[in-house]
Amino acid sequence: MTTRTIDGTDTLAGALRGELVTPRDDRYDEVRKVWNGDIDRRPPLIARCAGAADVAAVVTFAAQRGLPIAVRGGGHSVAGHALCEDGVVVDLSLMRAVRVEPDRRVAHVQGGALWSDVDGRTQAHGLAVTGGIVSHTGVGGLTLGGGLGHLMRRCGLTADNLVEADLVTAEGRPVTVNASTDPELLWALRGGGGNFGVVVRFGFRLHQVGPTVLAGMVVHPLDAAPKVLAHYRDVVEEAPDALGTIVNLRLCPPVPAVPARLHGTPVLAMVVCWSGDVDDGMAQVGPLREFGRPVLDTLAPMRYVDLQHLVDATVVPGNHYYWRSADFDRLTDDVIDTVVGYASRITSPISAMPIYHLGGAVGRVPADGTAFGSRTAGHNVNMFAGWTPDDGDRDRHVAWVRDYSDAMARHATGRYVNFLSDEGADGVRDTYGADPWRRLVAVKRRLDPSNLFRYNFNIDPGRTEGAV
Repeated sequence: MTTRTIDGTDTLAGALRGELVTPRDDRYDEVRKVWNGDIDRRPPLIARCAGAADVAAVVTFAAQRGLPIAVRGGGHSVAGHALCEDGVVVDLSLMRAVRVEPDRRVAHVQGGALWSDVDGRTQAHGLAVTGGIVSHTGVGGLTLGGGLGHLMRRCGLTADNLVEADLVTAEGRPVTVNASTDPELLWALRGGGGNFGVVVRFGFRLHQVGPTVLAGMVVHPLDAAPKVLAHYRDVVEEAPDALGTIVNLRLCPPVPAVPARLHGTPVLAMVVCWSGDVDDGMAQVGPLREFGRPVLDTLAPMRYVDLQHLVDATVVPGNHYYWRSADFDRLTDDVIDTVVGYASRITSPISAMPIYHLGGAVGRVPADGTAFGSRTAGHNVNMFAGWTPDDGDRDRHVAWVRDYSDAMARHATGRYVNFLSDEGADGVRDTYGADPWRRLVAVKRRLDPSNLFRYNFNIDPGRTEGAV
């Protein structure tokens, strides 16, 4: 593939504190890699920015030439939004600083930080904000799409805790966004994705958490899943906010947390996090660990930072991934039958189907309080296919996800924007819903009328109609 040549790159390179990488550079193929190995794009320019001034210079350069911009934080977008082939990549991976104000319970996080960067600094003060369940997930993408994690039922979504942001707009202008300076833009940043500029700093409200939580896994054989899920449903519907759970159905991965005898066997694994008092948690997790005949129970006091690394080895960078999702109200018997049926037909040892328990603090935010659209859902299931680079059966893995998604559609009440994949413009619009979509389009027209930032789950400023 021929990569276009862009004029003025030498001048731009000389103006940056960071570095400008082009296809001529020896490091180009390494720098353009992202988490999802299924994405193979060759950007004409990758600007590895060292600070907000670099970002502003690159955005201005791109805008003057009519070049679209892709923004790379952690590079975890399964749809490949961190890369483009017709524009400029604003790569924030050099910008990972985290500063904590423990007295104010606020963390200031640069736009390229990963959740391991945040958790390490905040937990030094016994503080945390809801982060992703994989430590190498980027802060930016997770936050701007909503932010599911172990702490969400107690502390709210990551986006709910976003109190301020420094943004570089499509005009190359730096602005500070908070409830006083621009409440509508702050509303849009809390779930509306990377449509409105490049966030170079996130300001998060922190919560007293850890450093020790009660956490781990309770694992059952897959043939026990129907009864276990029905019991789980009854327990978590009355669960306190401090109890976070994610149920995952998959082939047991070969990770250190589980014995070799279970590797490759079909299982249901409940990942549990009690973030309140550990002694109180022992009683709260009892109904989950005492039901049936689990083949593994690792629930014990552990450091929260260790919990945040628990499943890292199951989502290795460079493997190929494809996913979709569905929100639903309850784990009804029909939902359980559908979930277990597709778990029994899973196509790869890397694939999985985590079910996130929502509610709690997530459900108490008003529906119009943020752009995140799943406030009334009880659960979200991520239909997640993964396969190694040498696996030539991509179509079969993708078909499993799509079939599963179609089967869940009759139960679904919505979707999570960060778990979209290739649903297209209508899928993005419908995920938000009519009224939020109109508000998002209005903010987009004000901040980015030319749609410079369109490598994302795009809010097209030219679309006026609501969701169908």
